[in-house]
Amino acid sequence: MLKPEELAAWYERMNLPQQARSVVDQVRSSEPARHVRGGHSNVSGRYPSRKMGVTIQFESHRVELAVVYELEHNADVLEYWDQPNSIKLDYESAHGRHLGVLHTPDYFVIRRTEAGWEECKTEEDLRRLAERNANRYFHDDKGGWRCPPGEAYAHDLGLYYRVRSSRDINWVFQRNIQFLEDYLRADCSGPTTTVRENVLAFVSASPGITLSDLFEASEKVADRDAVYWMIGLGELHVDLAVAPLVEPGKVRVFPHKPAVCASEPVSMELQRKHQSGVLDFSPDGTLE
Repeated sequence: MLKPEELAAWYERMNLPQQARSVVDQVRSSEPARHVRGGHSNVSGRYPSRKMGVTIQFESHRVELAVVYELEHNADVLEYWDQPNSIKLDYESAHGRHLGVLHTPDYFVIRRTEAGWEECKTEEDLRRLAERNANRYFHDDKGGWRCPPGEAYAHDLGLYYRVRSSRDINWVFQRNIQFLEDYLRADCSGPTTTVRENVLAFVSASPGITLSDLFEASEKVADRDAVYWMIGLGELHVDLAVAPLVEPGKVRVFPHKPAVCASEPVSMELQRKHQSGVLDFSPDGTLE
């Protein structure tokens, strides 16, 4: 979480109006507006966030939990709060009647260059809701989902409102993040400095080496847990959105981030889904 002086610096850099600052302050100082519950097709729960230092609610493991994993491990995200204070959405019903609806979004997210509300829904639910009333949710010509009344409310404050669909979840990334969770625990002891230096030397000598080849090359100086630990802590870098770690022959390993950027470009679809997907495996999201 941001320290008071970091938050003050962020406010100044963003040049947010006082009304928006008050909204952010209220979100940060309030308890969740509601307690989520599971249903016949949902499994709700709480995620112990190292970045936030609190547990974060998720209403569905199919959408909200996946978004939580992304927010937790994205360096662009400084803070994220579940079930923030309700906001009022003004729009017309399908029959032209004016509606004023109190709405509790799933998350309020503070990013390095913006902040706003994020609502998570399955693709099926969004299509159903859009058929009921396109004035609240609609599918735009770029393939994304929009909520005009939410965007209007946020825009007046200099903030954003974003709809996140299950269709945009990269399940390779999700699988990799969950695989690495054990190596990110505070009580997980890592390899010695000598072991880490030896593994890094192998990767530096062959940037883009496959994970399977790295295992084979370093088997006399490091076990697989050491390598996974280094990936989890960011001492070795892989594109977690491209290939599952449990298939090491498909995973390319680099000694530092610029080498990843210089590798083969990912597809436009992945770029669209992860346009701000800088991964951060540090235990917090403090400003640098």
